Amino acid sequence: MTDIHASRKQEETIPKVALWSMFAMVLVVLCAVTMSRVLGVPTIAKPPESRIVAQVSLFIFGDQSGAVRVLDENGAILADLDGEEGGFISGVARVVERERLKSGAVLDAPIQVIWRENNRISVFDPQTDWQADLMGFGADNSRAFAMLVAKAMKGN
Repeated sequence: MTDIHASRKQEETIPKVALWSMFAMVLVVLCAVTMSRVLGVPTIAKPPESRIVAQVSLFIFGDQSGAVRVLDENGAILADLDGEEGGFISGVARVVERERLKSGAVLDAPIQVIWRENNRISVFDPQTDWQADLMGFGADNSRAFAMLVAKAMKGN
C-alpha cells in the first residue's frame, strides 16, 4: 500500500527579526526628528560660505518653450537662446517669475548671479529672497551661468 501524505502549504510570514528591526528604525527616526525640532536645529541646509569673486545683475526673460533672453544691467543682450539651447536658464527664469507672482514682486527686476571663490555659482532674487545654489544641477548648467557672468564682466 502506498502512503499518501497530504502536505500543508507553509504560510509565508515576515521574520520577527525583520519586523522588529523596521519598528526600531521608525522609532529611531521619530526620536531624531523630535530632538532636532526641540533643540531648534534649522531645517534648511546651506552651502559652504565662501568669498564672492564676481556678482552680476542680469535680466532673464524665459518662456515655456525653453527660449530665453538674458540682458546685462545696462540692457545689452548677453544671450538670446532658442528652446533647445536655453532650457535650464529658461527654467530658472520661470521659477523666479513664479516666486515673484506669489509674493507680488516686480516681474522685470534683475536677479543676482554670484560666483564664489570655491567655484560655486548661485542665483539670488533680491525681490523675493529666493536663491538656488547651482552645484546640484550639474556642471553643464552651472557652466551656462558662468558664461553669462563672464560675458557680463567683460562687457559682452
